[in-house]
Amino acid sequence: MKKNNNAQLICQLSAVAAMMLAGSVHAADAFSADSEWMTGDWGGERTKLIERGIDIKMDYVGEVGGNLHGGYNNDKTARYADQFGLGVALDLQKLWGWDNTQAKVQLTNRNGENISNDRVGDPRAGTLSSSQEVYGRGHMVRLTQLWIKHQFLDGKLDVKAGYFGEGEDFNTFPCEFQNLAFCGSQAGNWATNIWYNWPVMQAAVRVKYNISPEWYAQIGAYNQNPSQLEHGNGFKLSGSGTKGTVLPVELVWLPNPGNLPGEYRVGYYKSTAKADDVREDDNGNDAATSGNAYRSHSSKSGYWFVAQQQLTTHNGDASRGLNIAANATFHDKDTNFVDNYQSLMLVYKGPFDARPKDDFGIGAARIHVNDDVKKNSELVNASNNVTDYQDPLFAPLRNTEYNYEINYGFHVTNWLTVRPNLQYITHPGGVDEVDNALVAGLKIQSVF
Repeated sequence: MKKNNNAQLICQLSAVAAMMLAGSVHAADAFSADSEWMTGDWGGERTKLIERGIDIKMDYVGEVGGNLHGGYNNDKTARYADQFGLGVALDLQKLWGWDNTQAKVQLTNRNGENISNDRVGDPRAGTLSSSQEVYGRGHMVRLTQLWIKHQFLDGKLDVKAGYFGEGEDFNTFPCEFQNLAFCGSQAGNWATNIWYNWPVMQAAVRVKYNISPEWYAQIGAYNQNPSQLEHGNGFKLSGSGTKGTVLPVELVWLPNPGNLPGEYRVGYYKSTAKADDVREDDNGNDAATSGNAYRSHSSKSGYWFVAQQQLTTHNGDASRGLNIAANATFHDKDTNFVDNYQSLMLVYKGPFDARPKDDFGIGAARIHVNDDVKKNSELVNASNNVTDYQDPLFAPLRNTEYNYEINYGFHVTNWLTVRPNLQYITHPGGVDEVDNALVAGLKIQSVF
């Protein structure tokens, strides 16, 4: 596997930080199954730091994906991708007496390769989702979070400002699966080139108002700067390269009937940056064949819906039981590559009395490509007089991709979860000619 200096650097930084703060670490603390952290409590120093308002964050996610059957290239192999994280959460009220104020700094480093790019999907089209969600955004160290937030009006008003991503607060969703279609903010996955999910940060401000214990509304403004995606710009704080602003707004309901918590989100986003039409030029003709530039729109927009609800408890234990979740996003058909997405997931937490912290999950997702994208490819193929899918000049026709995953999360310790999984991808990349693919996965999550 390709080695990376940035990965080595962040590993070394993590190790140095642990050694500096450990002091006289009790051997029983490190690697203890009951500890929150793999490196333990550093002889009690870690708890003392948290009590003073300094919570050091060190974590790791590693994902393996192997193509068992089908896909574009059935030459079987396995790929590995990972992410290291190093950061600190600060309670500024404890540290400096700033009432109701918190801050966060977070670095991330991603490495590895993705099985989806050339084994599951046709490299000319790729896949829509990814069998290894942790892959992407370059092999480099990034500043992912640098923010401060303060609560006003007895906690009713919450203002957060600095550098962070939309998915931290808007369209949020947990990551208990390995396939990207079931992990994290889905609006960001399909809002092409405007909404940058973790680990990319943007200059941003988010304002939240707590209407009641069950309801809150929020609005944000995020700098839309494609240059921050570029390799080497992981620490870029300047506004050069800015194209516009992404403006999300969201209403959130948090019911808890019968001690069964739920979360329901409905939201809308608008980008003020110019966006190209996916098909037409300024004259309303097909840009793929007219030779003219694609029509420019003054903005693009979309909306989403998220529902999560615990349905049962396990023998009266509210930390265990069946949970259901659903996601849906809809995007501007004039300008967006994917025009709609839907998913449904079931997760049972604590399925066995002998393993009360394990979980079992199953999910299905549908990702639909804008019909105009398919039309574009048809026009390009016709203009090139290409009809054979095997011809290197053929532009694959993309429709709908379906992703399925079944997994089991072994809660090995309080700081280590190992999640083997099987994924089935129907029409990878939305390309009917590509065989359906079966992928074996393994996700490892650890907190240092």
